[in-house]
Amino acid sequence: MKAKEIQDLIDFIAKSGLNKVNIETEEFKISVKRDPDQKITQVQASSSHMAPAPAAQPAAAPAAAPAAAAPATSNDSDSKYIAIKAPMIGTFYRAASPEAPIFVNVGDEVKKGQVICIIEAMKLFNEIESEVSGKIVKVLVDNASPVEYDQPLFLVDPS
Repeated sequence: MKAKEIQDLIDFIAKSGLNKVNIETEEFKISVKRDPDQKITQVQASSSHMAPAPAAQPAAAPAAAPAAAAPATSNDSDSKYIAIKAPMIGTFYRAASPEAPIFVNVGDEVKKGQVICIIEAMKLFNEIESEVSGKIVKVLVDNASPVEYDQPLFLVDPS
């Protein structure tokens, strides 16, 4: 297993939300463990056929986590709104499929825990839930657009 493959595996595990993975073959043994509170991924590999892997890598947010909510600070008129942010890197979708209805539109009331969009990462479709209740004021991302970790997706008026 090459260093690039190990790094790809670490990135996948970090995005998947798993805390521990062990892989063992005839050629190598790899154990990846992370503490969700510290967001650190540790790699321990042993093989006579491969170079040593890095000891620790920062981990991305777990895929299973709901979207983070934080106050929006784009301008004064938006200061009373809460931004629902992307919990991972991927492709943003407003509906489950092209034929399915959109999860939420501007003006819709959402409740905490309600599915508001999907982010596809590495062929896995992750339902993103709202962490706040309120009214959708603005959709900040176009459908089928790539999104970054912690990128604001929606503005919600909690009042």
